[in-house]
Amino acid sequence: MKAIPFKKLGPGLLFAGAAIGVSHLVQSTRAGADFGFGLLWALILVNIIKYPFFQFGPRYASATGNSLLVGYMKLGKPVLWVYFFLTLATMFTIQTAVTIVTAGIAVQLFGITNDVAIWSVAITILCAAILAIGKYRILDKLMKVIIITLTISTLVAVFFAFRESVTNQGMGTPANLLQIIPTEGAAVAFLIAFMGWMPAPLDISIWHSLWTLEKRDTGKDAMRNSIFDFNIGYAGAVVLGICFMTLGALVMFGTGETFSPRGGVFAGQLINMYTASLGDWATLLIGVAAFTTMFSTTLTTLDASPRALEATTSLLGFGFKKRGYLFYLIVLILGTCGILFLLISEMGALVKLATILSFLTAPFYAICNYLSFKDESIPKETKLSKGMDLLSIVSIIALLGFSIWYVITLF
Repeated sequence: MKAIPFKKLGPGLLFAGAAIGVSHLVQSTRAGADFGFGLLWALILVNIIKYPFFQFGPRYASATGNSLLVGYMKLGKPVLWVYFFLTLATMFTIQTAVTIVTAGIAVQLFGITNDVAIWSVAITILCAAILAIGKYRILDKLMKVIIITLTISTLVAVFFAFRESVTNQGMGTPANLLQIIPTEGAAVAFLIAFMGWMPAPLDISIWHSLWTLEKRDTGKDAMRNSIFDFNIGYAGAVVLGICFMTLGALVMFGTGETFSPRGGVFAGQLINMYTASLGDWATLLIGVAAFTTMFSTTLTTLDASPRALEATTSLLGFGFKKRGYLFYLIVLILGTCGILFLLISEMGALVKLATILSFLTAPFYAICNYLSFKDESIPKETKLSKGMDLLSIVSIIALLGFSIWYVITLF
């Protein structure tokens, strides 16, 4: 089999950059700290369930030369309108959540000011400037460096955490592998929030299709390159999710310590968790790795929502002929900054709200992505295999079942 050049990688690493953020640094670490390895089943299961629908993004773009939004449009204008309003309802909360965590890490790493709101605004403006100047090209280049740095530093941290847990030098009680199915309201809410953004919200499949088109990979190997690129990014997101859960389980589980809902305090606990396993010498290394991880998420989400809204409104017939991306970028920045100053102390609540919303809307995206591949215009050689088709149907049923279970638990 002919090797795929490293330069062909791109959208899949952008997917990883968008995915490896709050879901990993916050949710997976918290899952390990609170439940040990008890929710490992949920992490693995939700990644299997979501896999086909994430893959449909690059697959559809490579097969048709269009984004998944065109597939949604073919299902009917009301479907695209639903996506439009869902994006408007969630993008500000999601952007605020990832920006606050990034700002909290920046406070711990750089100091200068302890005001998370000021850091949040500064980071948002910096990301906006990068996107306005470099757009996709700079995203593609930055992400390769960031993902490699994060992966190496995280794997090293896990190695030392295991070594410390074995020698039991000041670490928390090592967690066993007994799996847990939460039954109490708060625990169920956390489980759904955890699964909502693990490895990422399903609407990122649409972002991925847009990034794939930006990559402009053409030729007979375009489909193979896109799927390989996606699989690399997806596998990396899954492995790092397990790594962050492992760190939480080995370092914090059984110690009685819990994570703070405040961004700055949480970031300090997160960095201390790493240095507890690696030593004080690694504080700067881990701080930079954590910051670049969250910065990449802030950057990719700030790019993706305006890009998706521009494409959506254009298909619906009321978009801007020019500079639509810039307009929606400004709208997202203003909305995010507004929430930052009004709800800066509610980072934990914002993350929970955003992740739960992402999970409850997952069945909608899963069904739309699946039906988009039932279009007769899809080239025969790119249609779903029987195995992928069956997995998609089973996964849709599972997502609907989890959503119903959560709603029943609430009431």
